[in-house]
Amino acid sequence: MATREDALLVRAIAETVQPLQGTREDFDPLLDLVGDTRCVLIGEATHGTHEFYRLRALLTRRLIEEKGFSAVAVEADWPDAYRINRYVRAMGTDADAVESLADFQRFPSWMWRNADVLDFAGWLRTHNDRRPAREKVGFYGLDLYSLHASMGAVVTYLDRADPEAAKRARHRYACFEHFGEDPQDYGHATTLGLSPGCERQVIAQLRELQRERESLLHRDGPLAEDAQFEAEQNARVVQNAEEYYRSMFHGRVSSWNLRDTHMADTLDTLLAFLARRSGDARIVVWAHNSHVGDARATEMGGAGEVNLGQLTRQRHPGETRLIGFSTYRGTVTAASNWGGAAERKRVRHGLPGSCESLFHQVGLPGFLLDLRELGEAAGALRERRLQRAIGVIYRPDTERMSHYFHTRLPEQFDAMLHLDETRALEPLERTAGWERGEAPETYPTGL
Repeated sequence: MATREDALLVRAIAETVQPLQGTREDFDPLLDLVGDTRCVLIGEATHGTHEFYRLRALLTRRLIEEKGFSAVAVEADWPDAYRINRYVRAMGTDADAVESLADFQRFPSWMWRNADVLDFAGWLRTHNDRRPAREKVGFYGLDLYSLHASMGAVVTYLDRADPEAAKRARHRYACFEHFGEDPQDYGHATTLGLSPGCERQVIAQLRELQRERESLLHRDGPLAEDAQFEAEQNARVVQNAEEYYRSMFHGRVSSWNLRDTHMADTLDTLLAFLARRSGDARIVVWAHNSHVGDARATEMGGAGEVNLGQLTRQRHPGETRLIGFSTYRGTVTAASNWGGAAERKRVRHGLPGSCESLFHQVGLPGFLLDLRELGEAAGALRERRLQRAIGVIYRPDTERMSHYFHTRLPEQFDAMLHLDETRALEPLERTAGWERGEAPETYPTGL
């Protein structure tokens, strides 16, 4: 049952929000909020909700067209996303957008191999085809899970650019060969002292690439700049992934902080590279709310965790905007266990007292809430409140423990988009479990 305080807060929120009408103008306040900032981070409350992906893409299109944003950086592995980058900038060999998504094979493939990302990649290619090379908008990955793929990409680049350097890279990376294809086996063996680590080798490889950058670019000219940058970032991914997989066995905080710091460092590297190329750089980031919302406003910060949104705010004060999403009920694409098949699962109603329940009581199908212009709702919304986060795994039976944490919303985000009822993201490969979906809670009596 809603408390009197919540009822007053709901009324204050209702007087503040802008209802979503399904028109282009829905995003006008957000474009005003963005202004001249360089970094706009757009979240998602789940990794499997169609509306989050669709609205995020529509907002990004306006930021590109009207605000001159020069890149989209996403919570995805660098080499997999770089294939899309080649396609949308007409630098690759893929015949269409579907082919450009082909490298997203690692679990959870549906995060990027889905209908909404496919549509956006097609739009971005069409947009770029009308522009000169240095004005084409890129698509990049921020994550660090691609240890083996990134090693392969470094060697492939050096095979073309410097065969002798390629031999040295193969020798260094051979350190990983006897650990198999699962990087966690490497982390486990080195943490237990069963085998020496490869830290020295991966650092040496990155430093050599950085040291030889100028000579390679001088020899091969400006056209080689993208290829060198891609390879150097892959070498940086290998270095940080090596450390990440070792840190996994030291506790969650250590590995989480390493991963989000890597994403923030990659964002900064992209900003610098794009600024050198075109004289200006403005980047849209797509990642989960847990990465985008400022960790200092959540339980994460209390546990010693940092995240991408916090680090970007700290590194680019006044030039960062954080936008979150929420939903109250519907369906979601998620797995039941790590590595499991994509399923279409029912999302339970938001817990009483949570942000989701509060927004549901506003009584609108969807709305935008500017958290910097709260009026009468300001004080009450700054109190700690539960917020739901669904990643690639959703376990409704342990939802409170598995998927909720406390946050102070106005400190976490600059704005929120709430969709009261949402539906599951559509994977490009539909499994039988996804097609069937979950039975209603009233089954079989509700038939």
